Amino acid sequence: MLVRIIGGHGGVSPGFKATSYLIDGRLLIDAGSVASGIQIEEQSHIDYVLISHSHLDHISDLAFLADNCFGMKGRPFEIYANTPVREAIKTHLLNDVIWPDFTALPNKENPTLRFHDIKPEMSLVLGDYRILPVPVNHSTGALGFIIERKNASVVFTQDTGPTDAIWEYAKQVKNLKAIFTEVSFPNALSQVARDSQHHTPATMKAEIKKMPPDVPIFLGHLKPNFQSQLFKEIEDLKDERITILGSSDTSYVF
Repeated sequence: MLVRIIGGHGGVSPGFKATSYLIDGRLLIDAGSVASGIQIEEQSHIDYVLISHSHLDHISDLAFLADNCFGMKGRPFEIYANTPVREAIKTHLLNDVIWPDFTALPNKENPTLRFHDIKPEMSLVLGDYRILPVPVNHSTGALGFIIERKNASVVFTQDTGPTDAIWEYAKQVKNLKAIFTEVSFPNALSQVARDSQHHTPATMKAEIKKMPPDVPIFLGHLKPNFQSQLFKEIEDLKDERITILGSSDTSYVF
């Protein structure tokens, strides 16, 4: 399983791209920077898109992905999200006001984007991948994902505060190779993190105790304006399992 971090930040600025993780060039998790982060030819090879929740830094490039690849694929991008997320995207983004409704272009029978509803805690199979969506502690009905292919499984939950269910599921997973999760705000902004349902290094220290042991942890969604402080505070945790996702377009093989 090749995991490419097209963008792994919780904000956008030169050198900082919003969340988009691409697995094996085919399965995309969130669309915060996929159109700006990889070449159009690579974009056109994506088959499936999982959307964790409807915040802008996770959906904005759906608009440009559809525009870039319009007429190129011969088949839709298959988009998987829960019902509130799908409705939010259709109402506020692909509404023929902010952006064309690519779920009906070039026509409803063969659209550029085709949505599928997913249910929390019900597995689905997409090609070679088995995916378990699990609710996490973030707004708009956010989901984390446990993704399995062949002999490797990986946990992804990029927007969440302290949560429980996904770690209980993760402890039951065989061949778990990596955990991708988040630290958004420095410790001094603990109330902001709590109110917005994100992590600080301090809350992540407690969260790690809930996770399966001996699995590498990759921390992303750092807010660009706090990255230097976050690096220091995360390093102060002195946990050898942690890798900080401070750069865009990096890849890992599991």
